[in-house]
Amino acid sequence: MEFQYVSLLCVFIFLVSLLLLYKNKSGEGLPPGKTGWPVFGESLEFLSTGWKGHPEKFIFDRVTKYSSSVFKTHLLGEEAAVFCGASGNKFLFSNENKLVQAWWPNSVNKVFPSSTQTSSKEEAIKMRKMLPNFFKPEALQRYVGIMDHITQRHFASGWENKEQVVVFPLTKRYTFWLACRLFLSVEDPNHVAKFADPFDVLASGLISIPIDLPGTPFNRAIKASNFIRKELVRIIKQRKIDLGEGKASSTQDILSHMLLTCDENGKFMGDLDIADKILGLLIGGHDTASSACAFIVKYLAELPHIYQRVYTEQMEIAKSKGPGELLRWEDIQKMKYSWNVACEVLRLAPPLQGAFREALSDFIFNGFSIPKGWKIYWSANSTHKSGEFFPDPEKFDPSRFEGSGPAPYTFVPFGGGPRMCPGKEYARLEILVFMHHLVKRFKFEKIIPDEKIVVNPMPIPAKGLPVRLYPHHHMP
Repeated sequence: MEFQYVSLLCVFIFLVSLLLLYKNKSGEGLPPGKTGWPVFGESLEFLSTGWKGHPEKFIFDRVTKYSSSVFKTHLLGEEAAVFCGASGNKFLFSNENKLVQAWWPNSVNKVFPSSTQTSSKEEAIKMRKMLPNFFKPEALQRYVGIMDHITQRHFASGWENKEQVVVFPLTKRYTFWLACRLFLSVEDPNHVAKFADPFDVLASGLISIPIDLPGTPFNRAIKASNFIRKELVRIIKQRKIDLGEGKASSTQDILSHMLLTCDENGKFMGDLDIADKILGLLIGGHDTASSACAFIVKYLAELPHIYQRVYTEQMEIAKSKGPGELLRWEDIQKMKYSWNVACEVLRLAPPLQGAFREALSDFIFNGFSIPKGWKIYWSANSTHKSGEFFPDPEKFDPSRFEGSGPAPYTFVPFGGGPRMCPGKEYARLEILVFMHHLVKRFKFEKIIPDEKIVVNPMPIPAKGLPVRLYPHHHMP
């Protein structure tokens, strides 16, 4: 009897094993979800919810529909899983280069063709080894004065003596001017302007459907990328001459740093290779901060009580300065409430909506199997706009960032883990210096009270955020 029981048990286990094997082979065990249309998958819906100003809708609709914080889809030509919530963020950020690695859509590799025939991923690893020296707080301290000087010039040329301005083009010009100055020592506004328009074209075509036909955003982005790289190579060649003749210093900017730094094999980078790196840096170094600065203006215009507290904090700092004295690192550290306001803006309108990873091997997450090679998308909005992590999530409340601030892995405007944005501290500086000069000079009101927000791939006010300016010396 006992032998019969054991035999039956063995047969039962064998059949269950076969069933499980069959389930996995037939696609069971994968997260719930659907892959949408052939070729396009769910890319159009993914992108269009952003164009309509509510990118989180794509995520939350599916989380609700499948009752799961992980679901499968098909995005930008790839089978993908979307990981939501703090647990998804934690898993991805803490398994970087173990179970997952960075991945960019093909469109990015085509817009940023590497001169060394390596992938964007390999290039990014090289960059991360090189950048920390430049972006460390102690290195950035010496650039606060330069940032202050450029910011004053920006407000003098773009804002002062004007009754109204369109904010978003101005914040783009501001952050791009700063990036050109600090990365390349290019300070002449005319030279900066020559670069600025192609950069806008490049940024809007970067995360697009990769159709390379004349007139498509993707095609225009490739052309813009080629134009900028040629211009960068010209600047690099001139810098080499200037360094040789002692007209440029080894520490003046990232470009000098790159020209004079060799890898572990003693090899120096070629001109085109450096142009690739600077191109990527200029995109990362100005696009995200320009969106953040524009939304700071939007929220300060809408919320007078928040504006007043920022104004009070910044005027205390302004009054402590002598005539012509520039901001210093110590002044930036006093801007605590202003930074809480900036963080709340980054929560509600994160410039980085999310990013992709690639599975390095098969693994299980939340009880679902994720096959090797699948792409995984994490979304900032899955926590930023969730009442589970931020009660009353649509309310603007800087006090969320007081004390120890939000729970780990819930506030992720700069990503996290080993791939945390290396320019986070740089972004903090340029945003705070911008806020200082903005509120010191003006009060302002929105001209279009209910202006629509478009996300493509970053949040942008649909009409550029026109505002009416009221200079402090003759307030109405």
